[in-house]
Amino acid sequence: MKRKTALLCAFLACAYLWVFLVLQYAQPRTITLRIGLFAGSNWNVPQGDSYAFLDTVAARFEATHPGVKIRYVSGILQEDYSEWLAEQELSGTMPDLFFLPSEDFALYAGLDALRDLTPFIEADPACDLAGFYPAPLADGIEDGKYYALPVECVPRLMFVNKTLLSREGIPLPHDGWTWEDFLAICRRVTRDTDGDGRVDQFGVYGYTWEDAVVTSGATLFWDQGRTSRFADARVEDALRFLIDLHQLPEIREARERDFDLGRVAFRPFNFAAYRAYRPYPWRIKKATDFEWECVRLPKGPAGANTSPIQTLLMAMSAQTSHEDLAWEFLKAISMEKENQHLVLEKTAALPVRRDVLEAATPEEIFGAGTGESDRSPHAISAVLDDGKSPDRFQGYAAVMRLADQRIQEIVDGVRPFDNALNQLQKEVNALLQETP
Repeated sequence: MKRKTALLCAFLACAYLWVFLVLQYAQPRTITLRIGLFAGSNWNVPQGDSYAFLDTVAARFEATHPGVKIRYVSGILQEDYSEWLAEQELSGTMPDLFFLPSEDFALYAGLDALRDLTPFIEADPACDLAGFYPAPLADGIEDGKYYALPVECVPRLMFVNKTLLSREGIPLPHDGWTWEDFLAICRRVTRDTDGDGRVDQFGVYGYTWEDAVVTSGATLFWDQGRTSRFADARVEDALRFLIDLHQLPEIREARERDFDLGRVAFRPFNFAAYRAYRPYPWRIKKATDFEWECVRLPKGPAGANTSPIQTLLMAMSAQTSHEDLAWEFLKAISMEKENQHLVLEKTAALPVRRDVLEAATPEEIFGAGTGESDRSPHAISAVLDDGKSPDRFQGYAAVMRLADQRIQEIVDGVRPFDNALNQLQKEVNALLQETP
């Protein structure tokens, strides 16, 4: 009797185990892909729903990948995002994929926190790198390998107060304009307009030595940031031009509010600000008394009208256990036309795919009610094609702080110009040698 009872119990236990296993494995398994991102815009402009872009891409991906859920932690402020990512890396809880501002790329590449995407790219016939603009794509490359792909980007352009120039009888600068053209207009518009003895109309606000250098034809850093070329003759040309600009009263007196009130002719800005502030309602809150346009930065004698390009990348964590699925999502957000078009709809940035931008309407790029713009999708596309990625390497921020300080001393006349750039180059190179 006891033997029969034991056998019955064993049978029932096996039956229950079988039922449990059937139920367990008969149900489709849910895989969760975790995404790292921050609240707000990467470009320091107003953005209504900062998660709208990712939410829409995620919904589309989940619809075509049953059993997959896209999840992220909301509410991480942009200024706290780098620290949050670092904490995730140290604790071994990095998200499978994460957005990465291009200025942070060198840091995480140096920490071996990024999965090398090169094998995925080489093995995937559907991967199309040719459709990317060169500068955004280059931002995710380290030592010839791909560690991130671009998702959105913005060029830096020159904002022009059309109303002020028109009042002064000056035509809008053309795309091939030069430093000499720029300086001549600044000299012409700089004056006291109300007769109180103080200059109240200005040529430019916010133009930096980096703006001059990028259009001078010079390359500041070589050998992946191991040496610098601050003593290049083209850098010298750029600084002499900047000093000429600083001889004008407006450089010392103009403020951001002067530009907002329509008293400044020129201001370099990223294109996201142009997109954010032109359409209603932001246009009512910013620049209420003048019309503005954007043109390329003026070029130096040996340079070109080049725009620096900022990029928001997406990288795959080296810790992910869902690498194949993460690769599929990465392709979806950075390569699929429908999702790249969402960049225009949901953000202030521009898509990183040439075919998407060139197929857009002027209204989609410049905003509703901007039919008066002289720009076209192909003109902006040409800016991105010719654009340049800023140098990014470990120790870059410290080097640029030193350069900012020394160059400001040169421009202010505190440091004599003669031999100053040679000395700066020696200081920078010494600092670069100290960087691991």
